[in-house]
Amino acid sequence: MFDIVATLKAVRREVKKHKVPIVTMYSRNNKRPAFKVLISCLLSLRTRDEQTSQASKRLFEVADTAEKIAGTPVEKIEALIYPVGFYRNKAITVRNVCKTLVEEYDGKVPDSIDELVSLKGVGRKTANLVVTLGFGKPGICVDTHVHRISNLWGYVNTKTPDLTEIALRKILPRRYWIEFNDLLVTYGQNVCKPVSPFCSRCPLDDKCEKIGVKRSR
Repeated sequence: MFDIVATLKAVRREVKKHKVPIVTMYSRNNKRPAFKVLISCLLSLRTRDEQTSQASKRLFEVADTAEKIAGTPVEKIEALIYPVGFYRNKAITVRNVCKTLVEEYDGKVPDSIDELVSLKGVGRKTANLVVTLGFGKPGICVDTHVHRISNLWGYVNTKTPDLTEIALRKILPRRYWIEFNDLLVTYGQNVCKPVSPFCSRCPLDDKCEKIGVKRSR
């Protein structure tokens, strides 16, 4: 049986050597983390963390509330978040999400997954991240790293991130739910990389099933 407790202890030690994702930073360093977690997560899709960090910083320096972003022209938002991937589409999404927050939620971010995914442009990954990091409530955020590594370990056997979330909710001890994404994203960005993971320096090398790994370093 896969020992998830020992595995996460090893991962936790390893990730201390690396920078945490920008979305995590906002959850730790702000009095109103939910809003900044939501917006920075929307900007992060298919974008390197450095670019997300810089774009989020520029945007929040100009507009750091739903009301302010909703009142900012799309063209200005585009200029502030460039060069994140799909910056034109993201500018529209961010502004529309903020308008909905103002019109339907008094400018506040809802704290339930169902309400969050009802916002156009917000998927389950983002919703779970807002719930866990923004509000400290139980949830399992499954991004590409969580999906890939959970399967690579042999901890789950799933085809999509949504199925991975369902599987993890059944077997992952609840005490690890909130930190699971943080740990595996940092681990995936620095050690267990998608194309050629650093198995030679991974503390889990002798325990990992390496399912799907075709080349490693």
